[in-house]
Amino acid sequence: MKRIAQVAFLTLALASIPAFSHGDEDSHGGHSSHSDMIGRPGELAKVSRTVKVDMSDAMRFAPSNIVVKRGETIRFLVKNNGTQKHEMVLGSITKLKEHAELMRKFPAMEHADPNQVAVDPDKVGELIWQFTKSGKVDFACLLPGHFEAGMKGTVVVK
Repeated sequence: MKRIAQVAFLTLALASIPAFSHGDEDSHGGHSSHSDMIGRPGELAKVSRTVKVDMSDAMRFAPSNIVVKRGETIRFLVKNNGTQKHEMVLGSITKLKEHAELMRKFPAMEHADPNQVAVDPDKVGELIWQFTKSGKVDFACLLPGHFEAGMKGTVVVK
């Protein structure tokens, strides 16, 4: 019975969180969705350049600060140099904090959104993203304890 309650709570919690990766702009009554603020999933054929990002068990990204041009489609090649799983999730700092909190409550939660890539130890993952607006887009590893340990970075869109 306890397991059923946990599953029901998780279902409600996930349904109440706006999607990180995409949204139907028309369904927001003219308001911008979260993905509008951070960009949109990119297409391989439109990649402007590739940026290599390393993740480590020191709970750091290298580089942790990336500069791109507005309109660029970036192919992130994300290498996990550690011995434990890591991920790179793009978003606003507010949404990343909310998602990290949910991950702490449900550490086995799996997700596959276009704004994130999870990478097993000694593997490389790919994330393709188009940065449509100037400003700042944050990224982080939201696995329990990783974000809190400082595993985060920033993309500055000029």
